[in-house]
Amino acid sequence: MSQRNTGVTVQTVNAHACPVREVLDRVSGKWSVQILVAAAQGPIRFTELERSIEGISRRMLTLTLRNLERDGLVTRTVHATVPPKVEYELTPVARELHETLQRLSDWAERNRVYVAESRAAYDEEHEPELV
Repeated sequence: MSQRNTGVTVQTVNAHACPVREVLDRVSGKWSVQILVAAAQGPIRFTELERSIEGISRRMLTLTLRNLERDGLVTRTVHATVPPKVEYELTPVARELHETLQRLSDWAERNRVYVAESRAAYDEEHEPELV
């Protein structure tokens, strides 16, 4: 048997990777990350989320919250008041995810100048190819 033939097919790899990819796609989405960050301080109302996330439409906020709730990352609590008060809160699993997002954000902040300088150097070196 050659070293290249490991007996692992593309289908096998995709079957295992697909659920992981689905989770990563959900939690790394533009709106999901912003909602998770906004809700990290505790329960937050829909309108507060809407105001704190620039550029999100009501429909996209609703759909993203529904998906995050379905995935077990956000809980939705309806208080029996008039008008009804609805709050969203991160679950313990989402709090763990928020810690990871915070570390990633810290890394990006520490390295943003390095990345900007690297991009500029690359663009200068490859400018004839880019034009």
